[in-house]
Amino acid sequence: MGRTPESASDSTTMNCLDDARLNRLIAILKSVGSAVIAYSGGVDSTFLLKAATLSGLRVLAVTGHSPTLPEQDLLDAEKAAIEMGVKHMFVETYEMQNDDFRKNPPDRCFYCKSELFSRLSDIASSEGYAHLLDGSNLDDVDDWRPGRKAALASGVRSPLMEAELRKDDIRQLSRALGLSTWNKPSSPCLSSRFPYGEAISMDALRKVEAAEKFLKSRGFSELRVRHHGDTARIELREEDISRMLDPTTRKAVWDELRSLGYTFVSLDLEGLRSGKMNSAIAGLRVD
Repeated sequence: MGRTPESASDSTTMNCLDDARLNRLIAILKSVGSAVIAYSGGVDSTFLLKAATLSGLRVLAVTGHSPTLPEQDLLDAEKAAIEMGVKHMFVETYEMQNDDFRKNPPDRCFYCKSELFSRLSDIASSEGYAHLLDGSNLDDVDDWRPGRKAALASGVRSPLMEAELRKDDIRQLSRALGLSTWNKPSSPCLSSRFPYGEAISMDALRKVEAAEKFLKSRGFSELRVRHHGDTARIELREEDISRMLDPTTRKAVWDELRSLGYTFVSLDLEGLRSGKMNSAIAGLRVD
């Protein structure tokens, strides 16, 4: 009998395995033995999870579940884990019960990540996994990342950072591996929509999530709805700004966001810029 031809995806994966960047990462993961991965379903953690499967690492993917995370992101994470055939579970996190988190200080992410890594540490201990891993990459050292401080305090390893991979590397390798997340827009938690110092409430989180869900239903795929009290400030990609100004679209958005409880609805003329809220604390870095 003749040899069965490789599928296109198998061939692509084999070619990708010749990439020195991926091989560096796989070598690191092979040395780990077993691990719980903090898995959000985003570009970085999905790529890390895929690399873990290629390395033979015994792995459990765990996704934090809380009101600060869009429901669609949780569904996407579960779907991708199933497609990879990886053992996956959700764990409830309770950062919204922490006054220090709800007050929304500049180091808000420290409290959120500390809560997540505490839950993951408990799971790793009870299920017999040796390490905790996250999807931080080399670009993360160039921005304000108090969550990184929480990771270090919790003994979390960041293999993508150890392999000196940046976001562009991860997207390129994700595409080569056939991961649908290779061009997925970043989707930080909903608490990032609040200016530092403005308290985060369950009601406000629900308003932001509903507003963004509505805008996506109108065809705006990459956006943020920044919550400023009774004002919603919409950030869109530059190429989408003119479409928002169409009278019919503008009225539909105005009506919907007003129905959610916003008194004012504004459009940010600069356009979408990830991490824009951090401009108020420019120059801060994690020690």
